[in-house]
Amino acid sequence: MSTKRIALLGATAVISLVTAGCGGLSEGTTGAAGEPAASSSAEGYPVTLENCGVKQTFTKAPSRVVVMNGASVAEVSTLLALGLEDRIVVNQQTYGKSEVPGRADEIKALPKGDIKLNDAFDIPREAMLAQRPDLVLSTTAYGFDGKNGFATRDQLKQVGANSYVSPQGCDQDTSKMTMEDSRRLLRDMGKVFGVSERAEKLIAESDRRIAEVTEKVKGGEKPKVMVIFSNMSMGGNDFSSVVAKGIYNDILARAGGTNAFENASKGSFADLSKEKVAAADIDALVVISYNDPDPTAYAKKLLKEFPQWTAAKNDAYVVLSDSIYLGPSNDVAVEKIAEMLHPDAL
Repeated sequence: MSTKRIALLGATAVISLVTAGCGGLSEGTTGAAGEPAASSSAEGYPVTLENCGVKQTFTKAPSRVVVMNGASVAEVSTLLALGLEDRIVVNQQTYGKSEVPGRADEIKALPKGDIKLNDAFDIPREAMLAQRPDLVLSTTAYGFDGKNGFATRDQLKQVGANSYVSPQGCDQDTSKMTMEDSRRLLRDMGKVFGVSERAEKLIAESDRRIAEVTEKVKGGEKPKVMVIFSNMSMGGNDFSSVVAKGIYNDILARAGGTNAFENASKGSFADLSKEKVAAADIDALVVISYNDPDPTAYAKKLLKEFPQWTAAKNDAYVVLSDSIYLGPSNDVAVEKIAEMLHPDAL
């Protein structure tokens, strides 16, 4: 996957291996891209959703859903959390791992459509239209950009397909993303598919779990955490995949920590020299894996490389994959990070 695309996808993306508010939701979370209108029939349809300035009406629950890659699993995981796997005719999303038991295998079992992907590792226009979708999900507006060979939202509409861009994906800037966007994604999909009650139950359970953790760590010290993608290169320096802003910081705050490099960049990622990283006071390390076969080895290598870190002295690290992104599992990330930062409080 190109470095350009990774930068566009920001919080949910990854890279050159082969390359998203309070609450994350282990069973399913939510996003925030539009406000569905109140339902006007006993069955809950039609449902109108305004998404990235495009108003669309659903007269029934979609039955032929195509999930674009976008270096994300937010969309496919949200559908799985809602029990909608039978609606997916093509899925191109995978991280290879998940903190939710069984989810990686569930994703692997979904149909891929035998599609030849383009240079962005995603579904080109003609292949998309050939799937006869009635709903196409994309992490950002990039997935509907005709200049890059994708089917546009207008082209999809012409063949009877609605489309959806996930929260904070309209302008392709995920630096402002929070866990509230995870909730919105779940809530939007609940309304589109007529399973709002299920979505709200998942949100409530996730919020409960996060609130319990946050209460336990409240008032304690807030260790400085370095969040970095495993074995990735997104810029010119040695550490170009260090997280600066986005949903990660919301999760860290709920877990009783702070991002050591939050002010190192105005965007989602900081591109840092080895010297700057070495000079930082790092209490703990969060390594994010995207299809990396051994992210734990990467974490241990970093701790060995910087023995002066408090994190290295205490062997304080955790490896995460899908739970720290936009998606339905943010509560799992909050719990796992809090257990690392405040083991005596939990």
